[in-house]
Amino acid sequence: HNASVLPISPNMETGVLSVNKWENKVTAKTETERTFLLGSHDAMAYSLDMDSSVLEPKKIKALDKMFSTFLRPIVKKWGTAQEKNISEQLDAGMRYFDLRVAGKPESSDLFFYHGLYTTMTVKVKWLGQHTKEVVILAFSHFKEMSADQHTNLTNFLKEHFKAKLCPKPQVPSLKDCWESGYQVILSYDNRSVDDPVLWPGIEYWWADHSDPKEVISYLNNQKQKGRPEGLFVAGLNLTFDGNDMLLYLTKSLKEKTMTAYPLLLDWVKEQHSGSDKESVNIIAGDFVGVNSFAQDIIQLNNADNGP
Repeated sequence: HNASVLPISPNMETGVLSVNKWENKVTAKTETERTFLLGSHDAMAYSLDMDSSVLEPKKIKALDKMFSTFLRPIVKKWGTAQEKNISEQLDAGMRYFDLRVAGKPESSDLFFYHGLYTTMTVKVKWLGQHTKEVVILAFSHFKEMSADQHTNLTNFLKEHFKAKLCPKPQVPSLKDCWESGYQVILSYDNRSVDDPVLWPGIEYWWADHSDPKEVISYLNNQKQKGRPEGLFVAGLNLTFDGNDMLLYLTKSLKEKTMTAYPLLLDWVKEQHSGSDKESVNIIAGDFVGVNSFAQDIIQLNNADNGP
């Protein structure tokens, strides 16, 4: 199988990325939908705003106005899906970013969110320093946003990335991207927005379960159905609802996730990329960069690409 991470690998000893590590390994003509990519689920959920109201889950949202001092620290523990900031996630090898956006009532401002509004930060400097890197920015799960806010956000993104944006609909190869200077595939999951550089929503396999065994079972069932057209994501993330949060007051999403990761990573090690029915494309997880998630996928790429 032609498999490759785009095209940088962490140095196993230092954790620092070596830009040239993967350039000779990568199959430049292979489409991005046929490669292994590392992904960050809810990528901005490391910077939650404790002063803003709760957006989800609904049970907690209903109680927030009365018990915000008590509830918001709990929501933060269970809503924080990442610890590394965007630059650190890029340095850890992540190339797919699941980005969720919320409007703020009585304001034209936009914020990344996961349960709480957060401050919006987008960094393009990293791409300027890593000109052979291609990233996928997947905007979805919009909350409380007006048509004007969608227009403002998409205009901002287009202005921000400019010629780096890869136009749809053809899924490019790395060689295509390098030759054209494309570094960003911008997915925007809102049907009311149509633009030549905005890709449609990318299918995300979400188990919606707190048990890692059930997550694996779900992902295997999805694989049996055959791979979707184009880019798609297999999500390793666990999901806890309001009842779970209140039941496990002394626990956190990180504690539960890190306990589950050995089982989830065993599943990862069994996967392959390519175009056949059971191949996998993007694998996304929580708390990226704090365990062997990236290294395990890079090892798979080494195996698939040969010496």
